[in-house]
Amino acid sequence: MAILARRVFKVVLFLCLFVLSVRYVRPYPYPMTESHLAVWWRASDWLGIRDPGDLIFVVWVTIELIVAVLAYVAIMKLWQWCRRRQATWRDSP
Repeated sequence: MAILARRVFKVVLFLCLFVLSVRYVRPYPYPMTESHLAVWWRASDWLGIRDPGDLIFVVWVTIELIVAVLAYVAIMKLWQWCRRRQATWRDSP
């Protein structure tokens, strides 16, 4: 039961981090300038995508996912480091 609770906690933690990254991390300034729009149009034309909004959405979600994964890995490493430090502190005379 404890293993299931840990796994559920990790999934919920990752989902919360993803929602926070969507809420607070912006890959571009809003509203976009003409030069930004020109770059997105050229990139979408080069990739063969008709609507640059589709490309912007995919790139934006990918950036948000990368941020969430990096935050999750950092939290897990920090938690392991704290647990090891607490265990050595408790075992010391």
